[in-house]
Amino acid sequence: MKVRYLHTMVRVKDLEASIRFFELLGLEKTRHSDFEEGRFSLIFMAPPDQPECPVELTHNWDGDDGLPSDSRHFGHLAYEVEDIYAMCQHLQDNGVVINRPPRDGRMAFVRSPDNVSVELLQAGTPLPSQEPWASMENTGHW
Repeated sequence: MKVRYLHTMVRVKDLEASIRFFELLGLEKTRHSDFEEGRFSLIFMAPPDQPECPVELTHNWDGDDGLPSDSRHFGHLAYEVEDIYAMCQHLQDNGVVINRPPRDGRMAFVRSPDNVSVELLQAGTPLPSQEPWASMENTGHW
């Protein structure tokens, strides 16, 4: 029996904030479908060189009070990055909290506007430890 990965879905409350967050990570919108009858939208976003690995943002137009306050039970999304320090600086410069800084030059965690945990992993070998990341404490949950 063959299985093929399709996508990961997360519910989002503020569609524009969520799209902006994933764009900061380097993802691009690959598909946007609005369903008037069901009053929801599906937006697929993926790295430009991996359109087959999208995240699906599901937005209910009338709100979604059923969303848990902490999406940690979901696990996390993971993305490999070319330079973890540059990515974390870019995210931080754009108002994203670095919950688990890349102290080891290898791994960091951030949260989307909807509290989805996102792991960032350095491509290849870890980068040498450097400030301000090396001495930065964790913030919140990751």
